Amino acid sequence: MSEKYLVDFIYVFLFLLGGFLAGIGPFIISNIFRPRTVNKKTLLTYECGMDPYGTSWDIHFGIAYYLYALIFLAFDVDILYLFPVATAYNDVPGLRGVFEFVIFVAILSLAIVYAWVKGVFTWPKKKVY
Repeated sequence: MSEKYLVDFIYVFLFLLGGFLAGIGPFIISNIFRPRTVNKKTLLTYECGMDPYGTSWDIHFGIAYYLYALIFLAFDVDILYLFPVATAYNDVPGLRGVFEFVIFVAILSLAIVYAWVKGVFTWPKKKVY
C-alpha cells in the first residue's frame, strides 16, 4: 500500500515540476536569447523602428478606436453566451430552441445594424499636416 502512495506522490511531484518549468521556462529562454547590445532606440518606451517626434501629449487617438473596442467586447461577451446554448441545444424539445437561438442572433444583428446606422464603422479621413 505504501508503494502506491509513493507512486502517487511521484506523479504529483512531476506535475508540480512540469508546472514550475512551464511557468519559469519562458523567462529563462528569453534571458538566454535576448539581445545583449543596448542602444538609444532600445531604451525608448515604444520600440517600433520609427523615430518618435514630439511629446506624448501630441498624440490623439480618435474615438473610433474606443468604439471598435467596445463593440468587440460586447460581441465577444455575447458570443460567449452562444456556447451554453449550443451545449443545451439537444435538451430543448421541438423548435423552441431554434426560435430562441434565432431571436438571440437577431438581437446581436440589430446591435450591429444600430452601430452601422450611427456611423461607428465609418472612419473619418485623417488630416495630414
